[in-house]
Amino acid sequence: MTKIRLTKEFSFEAAHLLEGYDGACREIHGHSYRLFVTVRGVPVCDGRNPKLGMVMDFGQLKRIVGEEVVQRLDHAFVMHRTPAGEAFAEALGTRFERIVCVDYQPTCENMLADFAARIAPRLPEGVELYALRLHETATSYAEWVADDNN
Repeated sequence: MTKIRLTKEFSFEAAHLLEGYDGACREIHGHSYRLFVTVRGVPVCDGRNPKLGMVMDFGQLKRIVGEEVVQRLDHAFVMHRTPAGEAFAEALGTRFERIVCVDYQPTCENMLADFAARIAPRLPEGVELYALRLHETATSYAEWVADDNN
């Protein structure tokens, strides 16, 4: 049984605030994120299955990641849910709709851990989340790899 990895690329635009950070990124700023999702599995070998030869349908992967990540964060402002953050989010909410408060500092690293926890349980039986790569810029990215997290 040959295991195969599939990767699909996604993109979304989002702004975030790194509350308490001591560098230039302490200011509200945004990114054109590029997310690469890699899954691993054995291609279907049952000739009666319409997915014969596939690890999974790319359309199904697109739907899962779209629902769990892209639709949730595209053109949103992401911030850490803290007492100060919640007051700020409430004030912004009088004017803007797409404010997403998360239970972590919304760094590239923490976002990947969140994405992994959202995507992995939705994958079909026999398909595992293998890796995630999230680019904040053309030259900066973070990676989550399943083997590092078992």
